[in-house]
Amino acid sequence: MADLQDEPHTDPVTPVGPGSLGAEDTPAAVVAGALDRAEALLSVHPVADGCNTFVWTLRQSPYHDIDTPDVGVDTDIPRLRAGGVGAQFWSLLVPSGRPPEAASDQVLSDTLEEIDVALALVHRYPDSLCLALTADDMADARNRGRIASFLGPVPGRTLIDSLGALRAFHALGVRILAPAGAPWAQQGLTAFGHEVVREMNRLAMLLDLTGCPPAVACQLAGASKAPAIISHTAAAALNPHPDNATDEVLLALREAGGLAMVAFDTARTGDSLHAVADHLDHVRAVAGPHCVGLGAGFGAEPGIPRPTGLTDPSGYPKLIAELLERGWPEADLSLLTWGNAQRVLRDAEFTARAAQHRKA
Repeated sequence: MADLQDEPHTDPVTPVGPGSLGAEDTPAAVVAGALDRAEALLSVHPVADGCNTFVWTLRQSPYHDIDTPDVGVDTDIPRLRAGGVGAQFWSLLVPSGRPPEAASDQVLSDTLEEIDVALALVHRYPDSLCLALTADDMADARNRGRIASFLGPVPGRTLIDSLGALRAFHALGVRILAPAGAPWAQQGLTAFGHEVVREMNRLAMLLDLTGCPPAVACQLAGASKAPAIISHTAAAALNPHPDNATDEVLLALREAGGLAMVAFDTARTGDSLHAVADHLDHVRAVAGPHCVGLGAGFGAEPGIPRPTGLTDPSGYPKLIAELLERGWPEADLSLLTWGNAQRVLRDAEFTARAAQHRKA
């Protein structure tokens, strides 16, 4: 039985549901009835978005004020609310353009600075954002009209032969770590890599397999006792982008109860809302309706190509309307937007409690 806290209160709260601010013209294929149904669904089951890179952008351009519409960046609170976003995973990864041979201490320094920026961001907007550490925090933030803010992923490269940094990240509020590029998870999990996975399970931290080679991603998904996620991906069967998830990986996530969160990225999905919906259809067909989510990858300044209709978070209602038109049942859509992300967090917490009980 679902926790009572997972159900939204009926008391009036600051609205999190979608509105019209920032929305582009609705595609002709999406009829008004479907859009109305999408907005109604998002008012109860808002979007838990698995990837937003705004923290890095804010570190480079600290003048952005996301309390008001900001044409200089694709993310602000009005557009998050217009899109029905109720939870956001704030990525703390350094850009992929950084040289892979960059010293681990520099990567660690960059990551700590990003954590500091992320915490300052949440504290700066207490009426809209709320730091979330658990699935209960996620539900509570929604019930109070706030956007639950999770910190992570952080790069696995910051962990070098010691779990101390991992525990320190957890103490700072980080709940997600991405092994891609870490020396302990390149050709396969090393002995230290297995230690990292066990400790993450004990701490209820999520493994984010974004960017991992397929064989390593499958190994990590199988090694973890808690579900793993891919916070920003698409279907390699439709577009062989190197960071898209193969069907083999999607099946491994299905077996492990994990979650593949589909990006809004022209290079990965194609240049239209319809193309993104095709990727969601494929991931749902292969991994199942309980293992598909949304991880748009917003948070950038102008210049990043986005699919038409999904250029900022306010486009979420149009995407949900498109899926309704394709015959997705509302029960599956509520899993896509909110239920699957919360279930993965709860499963990780259950795994952590079981591990701590065994040690007691």
